[in-house]
Amino acid sequence: MNRILPAFVAAALLAAPAAFAAEAAAGADRAPPSKPPSAMTPTEIKAYNEGLPQTHPYYIKCRKVLEIGSLVKKNRTCYTNEKWKEVIANSSQNARDTTEQFVSGGGNSSN
Repeated sequence: MNRILPAFVAAALLAAPAAFAAEAAAGADRAPPSKPPSAMTPTEIKAYNEGLPQTHPYYIKCRKVLEIGSLVKKNRTCYTNEKWKEVIANSSQNARDTTEQFVSGGGNSSN
């Protein structure tokens, strides 16, 4: 009994990298989605994401964003991980630019 447990642990540790490599290889040859992810149905997105790791650049993630002026309406926004990085980077840059503009003098003020 004392010899079986270490052998089992060693076998599991040796098999784990092979499983991760197989998962990564399965998504490595995947093409980007043929149509914009926001135009895809949830069923199509689930079928496309099948077998892709969540960290893959073409893995599609959706977020629901509240519509301004409504208490209940939400818009579903879906992008690939690659596109989400671009969207977040652009949003962050816009926020930095706006903050810098207000801090550096506020533009032309007529007060």
